[in-house]
Amino acid sequence: MDESRFHDELAAALDRIQSLLSRSLEVQEQSTETERAIHALEKQRTETTSGLLEYADTESALAQQRTGMAEERTALVREQTSLSTKSTELATIRTDLGRERTLMAGQRTDLAVLRTDFSRARTNLAEQRTRMAGTRTIFSKVRTELARGRTYLALIRTGLALLALSVAFFRLFSLSLWSVFDVSLGLGSLAMTFVGLSGYWRSSRLIKMLETGTVEAKELTV
Repeated sequence: MDESRFHDELAAALDRIQSLLSRSLEVQEQSTETERAIHALEKQRTETTSGLLEYADTESALAQQRTGMAEERTALVREQTSLSTKSTELATIRTDLGRERTLMAGQRTDLAVLRTDFSRARTNLAEQRTRMAGTRTIFSKVRTELARGRTYLALIRTGLALLALSVAFFRLFSLSLWSVFDVSLGLGSLAMTFVGLSGYWRSSRLIKMLETGTVEAKELTV
């Protein structure tokens, strides 16, 4: 608003200066014409003395015109002085605006630095979240392997129970037709126990690797 008002005032002042300059030119032309009239009157005065009163009146009128022109010139000088003062004030306003722009630029720079710091903080938080997600994945894998280990232990217990049952049947019935069932039950229980032991060993090994962090991400996704 101040800058637009300044431009309006400056345009009005320039228009006034232009009008005053044009008027000054007109006054100068009038002064030239007056000087010519004076010369003509002087010639007439040398030729005749009858026109002295008329010449005196004309000279008095010309003197009044000169006084008016001098007053107009004084007014023009005053206008120029006021315009110079306004120009100085406008220059001061421009300087203040430049200082405010410089301060705003510094504030923008500080905001950019803060944004950079916030971006770095967000990046660090994202990295922490990624590490926490990897840790949660490892914990879930450990829980899964622990559940598998419990399943394999249950399989071992079941195999040992069936082996004990087959031995009890063999001691109860000795060698008979039930011996085939006892032998197949014993072999099945041994196979079940072996499968449980091998699975429990694999689960224990994978849990140790997960705890030490030697398992790669591809193995975690399997």
